[in-house]
Amino acid sequence: MATGALTAALLAPAAAQAAPRCGAAHATPEALGAPTLALAWRARLSQVTPVRRFVAQPRSRLTALDPSVADTVLVLGTHVDARGRCWLRVRLPTRPNTAAGWINAERVRLRTTPWRIVVERARRTVTLLRGGRVAARAHAVIGTAGTPTPTGLFAVASVWRNPPEDFLGAWVLPLTAHSEVLKTYDGGDGRVALHGRGGASLSAPLGSAASHGCVRLANDDIARLVRRIGRAGLPGTPVRIN
Repeated sequence: MATGALTAALLAPAAAQAAPRCGAAHATPEALGAPTLALAWRARLSQVTPVRRFVAQPRSRLTALDPSVADTVLVLGTHVDARGRCWLRVRLPTRPNTAAGWINAERVRLRTTPWRIVVERARRTVTLLRGGRVAARAHAVIGTAGTPTPTGLFAVASVWRNPPEDFLGAWVLPLTAHSEVLKTYDGGDGRVALHGRGGASLSAPLGSAASHGCVRLANDDIARLVRRIGRAGLPGTPVRIN
């Protein structure tokens, strides 16, 4: 059961619900757990937060999450230690694409999200789910055979508006995913993003495989996705790439 301190820390400022139970196998509105098709938990950072490789080993510090880099992360699982403290296994915005670590739940604020984004490489589509039901679907451009879009469970790391006529289009949603082929790209670390289309990127038609790994959507489609989820609700939203 959560302590009084944990209860206060877990509550978002406008939240009316009680502190969620810790240690469930799957995410529910009442309990922290691994993401399901219909629900996931997002952990918002308010300070630089230490990350452990192993939850029960204080000296196994792996890194630290800086909210200026990624202020909200996806919860992958939970653990209650011998002292009754709740620990969260979260997806890290670093390489490798399976990178995860444990953070103390007392250091974050938690909210559920019913949203999930699914990228189907074979169909070259992006589907937006709400509560496990299809809310929208659009055709997309994916990575080439030589620079494929990576597969796995990722999360939106951040979001920003962009000039619509720019190569990246109207919106850019960097993911926790990175190219498995390109270690660096265009001055960055090979991070994969969902983004719009403009300028030279319009030369590759929707439904083609022509990118360096990013997933390109029509500006209207990615704007609709941002509008439906809400800009503040996007970071930490799960993204499954199949």
